[in-house]
Amino acid sequence: MPGLIGRHAERAALDRLLAGARSGQGQVLVLRGEAGIGKTALLDHVQAQAAGFRVARGAGVESEQVMAYAGLHQLCAPFLDRLDRLPEPQRDALGTAFGLSAGARPTRFLVGLAVLTLLAEVAEEQPLLCLVDDAQWLDRMSAVVLAFVARRLLAERIAVVFALRDDGRDGDLAGLPELPIGGLAEAESDALLGSVLTGPVDGRVRDRILAETHGNPLALLELPRAWTAAELAGGFGPAGAVPLAGRLEQGFARRLDPLPADTRKLLLIAAAEPLGDATLLWAAAGRLGLGADPAAGAEATGLIEFGRRIRFRHPLVRSAVYRSAPARDRQDVHRALAEVTDPDRDPDRRAWHRAQATVSPDEDVAAELERSAGRAQARGGLVAAAAFFEQAALLTPEPARRADRELAAAAVKRDAGALEAALELLDAVETGPPDPARAAEVERLRGQIAFDQRRSGEAARTLLRAADRLTPLDPGRARETYLEALAAALWAGTDLAAAAEATRAAPPAPVPPRAVDLVLDALATRFTDGHEAAAPLLGPALAAVRALDVEGEDAGRVLWLLGNRAGGVIATEAWDFTAARELATRQVQLARDAGALVQLQFALNFLAVAELFAGELTAAASSAEEDRAIADVTGNPPVGYAAMLLEAFRGSSELIADTAREASERGQLRLVSLADHATAVLSNGLGRHDVALAAAARVFDRDVVGFQGFATTELAEAASRTGDQARLEAAAARSSERAGTAKTAEAMGLDARVRALCGDDADRLYRESIACLEKTTLRVELARGHLLYGEWLRREGRRVDARAHLNTAHEQLSAMGVTAFAERARRELLATGETARKRTVEVTDELTAQEFQIARLAGEGYSNPEIATRLFLSPRTVEWHLRKIFTKLGISSRRQLRDSALVG
Repeated sequence: MPGLIGRHAERAALDRLLAGARSGQGQVLVLRGEAGIGKTALLDHVQAQAAGFRVARGAGVESEQVMAYAGLHQLCAPFLDRLDRLPEPQRDALGTAFGLSAGARPTRFLVGLAVLTLLAEVAEEQPLLCLVDDAQWLDRMSAVVLAFVARRLLAERIAVVFALRDDGRDGDLAGLPELPIGGLAEAESDALLGSVLTGPVDGRVRDRILAETHGNPLALLELPRAWTAAELAGGFGPAGAVPLAGRLEQGFARRLDPLPADTRKLLLIAAAEPLGDATLLWAAAGRLGLGADPAAGAEATGLIEFGRRIRFRHPLVRSAVYRSAPARDRQDVHRALAEVTDPDRDPDRRAWHRAQATVSPDEDVAAELERSAGRAQARGGLVAAAAFFEQAALLTPEPARRADRELAAAAVKRDAGALEAALELLDAVETGPPDPARAAEVERLRGQIAFDQRRSGEAARTLLRAADRLTPLDPGRARETYLEALAAALWAGTDLAAAAEATRAAPPAPVPPRAVDLVLDALATRFTDGHEAAAPLLGPALAAVRALDVEGEDAGRVLWLLGNRAGGVIATEAWDFTAARELATRQVQLARDAGALVQLQFALNFLAVAELFAGELTAAASSAEEDRAIADVTGNPPVGYAAMLLEAFRGSSELIADTAREASERGQLRLVSLADHATAVLSNGLGRHDVALAAAARVFDRDVVGFQGFATTELAEAASRTGDQARLEAAAARSSERAGTAKTAEAMGLDARVRALCGDDADRLYRESIACLEKTTLRVELARGHLLYGEWLRREGRRVDARAHLNTAHEQLSAMGVTAFAERARRELLATGETARKRTVEVTDELTAQEFQIARLAGEGYSNPEIATRLFLSPRTVEWHLRKIFTKLGISSRRQLRDSALVG
């Protein structure tokens, strides 16, 4: 095997990566290129150059993609003796993920933090180099965790290098620094080809090989070996129609043909056992009665290396060995591997081998796979769980049981965000024997997926049909499904009353009622009879949702009840924004824990809106960005309404118009209404009150549940500025009605402001509004209250009093980054004859989103390890960020952070 030829630029980049890691700057790089292009050789090179580094190496394996955390375990296995040094929650999470201990389902984020802490612990003693080959074949959970870790390597002596096949699938590693690996230059290709040509070669054949391989090193090395001497001499080689990877695999397969049967069988065991575990390989070989030394012939081919770990020369060798073997041989090998795999230490791998060895339905094997699916779910591996359920269904002899397992697989795929794959499985379920309960669950799942895909109107109709079918079968699930139908109708924005009326067919609530029953009755009453009739039901429903025991309830049910499609709507309709933020925070955490990506998107938007009204725009931007990132990964659209409101607060309109158009095309009238609300906020900030009036009036007239209070305040402000007395009086009437039933500080404060805009007793009402809002988390509304009061005082000729409130408004709005309203306050100050004071610290302009969070937590007294745990970073990275924060803000201590505008 010749040494590394060429690759000067690539080697230099890898040398820089090692130098950076040595100096304490975490490094990550993705080597991307086609099969055989030399990515593995470059990994070998960087490992050889890593003097002074500890090296951990792993690889994705195609057949291992169904095993949650399999790839991650390869990388972390050498360091698991340090597990006891991790903080207890991280230790428990990683131990559970690896099956070393039993515990609650770990979140992928907590597992990621545990891995980051573990690797950082190793790197404290010695710089660490982590190499991951064939990352495109990593199991999903390993890919997620390793990407999580890679994005947080800022101040660690760690370098991570991934090798990834260039097949158009970015997956979880998208956005990491990349180094594209192309073919060798012509002279280098010719030199490499010459190193393996041992006989005469027709010049035209040599030119053809150089042209067709495009500088691919593995192709240059292997294709000539796969051709006969006559083919090389006379140009009668294989046609080039087969893709290069396929031709390479075929070439490897041809080199296997002359080997003895025992040698081929040994290679097949190695190909079917992806861990490279020598103990398992030799045990399985013994079971199959292989000859005395088949390994010698296998190793002599140069295709495999035997040692403590078994390693193929290239992944294409593994696939060539496996795919070229007869089906019967593959089954025999998997059966032998299942027999020698410890059922207590590795039950899931044993179940998978048993499944691959089984050609006819077998309930015993199917049941074992189903148990593996349950364990995978408990570890947070939803993709793996779905694969186990699917394989179990294939091996289930009884048709009804098969359909039940297919339904379970579809439900898990939906939770993981694989919506189209879930729908395909539901088609298979419906070919099973008739069963009313299963048919109702299929229809319900179709409705849930329709909602996840933003087809809200269709979702509402489908869920109502499912609820009707469930009513005589399972009254409790029927009521839950009616609530889901109401939520879908809420987002569709049409036929809400009809959907609520249909829920009157729901079975009566049990005694005592569950949280879901109280929420259903409150929302149905709100949609049919209005806010006043529903008001007495809102409080008990909200209290029941807040009291939910997350640990003791089904995760999917709790996610719905906490979120902005049920409990969240109740909270905002009741004007209890403390409760709303609490529910949003819990929903985000639960969705993360469950790995429920679609639910997490809605939860992040719910939380982001609470953060926006609290004036925490940087935190809200982080949540909105995560919604977009999840959408990119899953292929599902972003929820997007928080991003619109964020733009409105920052004085921009582009996203609002785009989102409104797309929502209208999808039939999501609620999202269109939220776009109108954002337009009203933006336009009031810019002083375009006529535009604000029209937009707010549309929301007001639709009576958008949950956002009606904010729409009312925007309408009142715009109407007061445009002289539309009728609209102002209508807004005041509705505001007073809602405040009278809610009686929260938020409702009373905003109602006092609306009545102040009407003109009667304005001075007292503005002061009353500000006093109420000071007791709430609505910091943006409090600042806007100072702005409106200051504007009124200026118009009354009270310039000195006006300046005090306008300065307060300007400082607060500027500090929060609410750009349009801050500029409006600045203009009003100029009108009083005073120039706006510049803020001491331009926090939102100078700090990144992550720096802002770290600065705030440090200012609130959290230690570096506590901040690291909260933000999924390492303590060293927190320390590195704090040094940057101190420099940007011109301060030198945490005490100064506590005194800054960041903490409040």
